[in-house]
Amino acid sequence: MISVDHIRTMARYNRWQNQSLYGAADALSEAERLKDRGAFFGSIHNTLSHILWGDQQWMSRFAPDLVQKPPTLVRTGAGNYPDWADLKARRVSFDETISAWGEHMTPAWLESDLVWYSGIAKADVSKPKWLTVTHFFNHQTHHRGQVHAMLTAAGTKPDDTDLFLMP
Repeated sequence: MISVDHIRTMARYNRWQNQSLYGAADALSEAERLKDRGAFFGSIHNTLSHILWGDQQWMSRFAPDLVQKPPTLVRTGAGNYPDWADLKARRVSFDETISAWGEHMTPAWLESDLVWYSGIAKADVSKPKWLTVTHFFNHQTHHRGQVHAMLTAAGTKPDDTDLFLMP
């Protein structure tokens, strides 16, 4: 099982890596950010949009009083957040939400189960909260790795991703 300290560390890592990727993406033109690069969500922009959507989806389950359920996922175009400035602003704001949630985390909450309807499984699912939180952070890391590779191939230089190098 993970600890409250782990959640807080991963929330810091999430913010650090998002700042790095969005900063590197800012060096590209809109056309370069929207260019289909063969990733699951196609472009840098679409993948970053998907990460934010996924974060909102999970946080709406973890803290429904804090976060509203996001809109239905859009898999084409620039996703749910087509405007780059809007996407960046929402990312910064949501990273604050994740950090604040982590600061109020308790071991008792982690030890209980989360029950939700999964659109992927097409069924109600019940899993330990610590496992779903682990998935939440793993999902971010997985897709940020795709964005990091796309940004590097596009000629930008995001920060290293090693957790032990986090300032």
